[in-house]
Amino acid sequence: MCAACLRPQSTCICRWAAPVSAVAEVLILQHPMEVANAKNSARLLHLCLPGSRLESGECFDPARLDALLAGPRRSLLLYPDTPGDASMGTAPAPPFDPAWAGDPSALRLVVLDATWRKSRKMLYLNPALQRLPRLPLRSMPASHYLIRKAHAPDQLSTLEATAYALAQLEDDEKKFAPLITAFDGFVAQQQGQAHARRAALAADLGSPGDTQDQPWLGSPG
Repeated sequence: MCAACLRPQSTCICRWAAPVSAVAEVLILQHPMEVANAKNSARLLHLCLPGSRLESGECFDPARLDALLAGPRRSLLLYPDTPGDASMGTAPAPPFDPAWAGDPSALRLVVLDATWRKSRKMLYLNPALQRLPRLPLRSMPASHYLIRKAHAPDQLSTLEATAYALAQLEDDEKKFAPLITAFDGFVAQQQGQAHARRAALAADLGSPGDTQDQPWLGSPG
């Protein structure tokens, strides 16, 4: 087991890590169901951002979460505006002041690493997150996340969304481009491993390389 990426040595992703020093602090709150998910990008993001913090949980202890969000930096939640949150009984998020982006060193970017449904549950269960201003992303490119199904065309992986948010805060796309390159390598590795598993399964069934009569073999792995 690799001590850095917490994966078996045969599927280690550390070779894709491309360290980039962000001016803003990054706190990643990862849903427990994502911790062991091979397709999850948060661990690679953590490896690429020296000084970032990765915490796992769904309903955090209020005192612990308050400590993670404590100053002197201002915490911003990387999360889209969701007008429907009123139906969940949560108060509207405080407005984001564009002037804050003038000094990224004074900011902490809080990232929820979860599926859309689980991220909404994390938001609902943690009032401290509800009280954070949200950082709106602008003009995002299409996702490179070819190994997980998106429920909307503008949905991004945790790594992609964070890289674009940091680039937006620092007004420097080139600086954070290595994170997207690292992500592309990670996705290609996952695709290669999935292909190898399907080929091995097809061979076990006595039809090497032929999955035409077994369409389920071609489903994402």
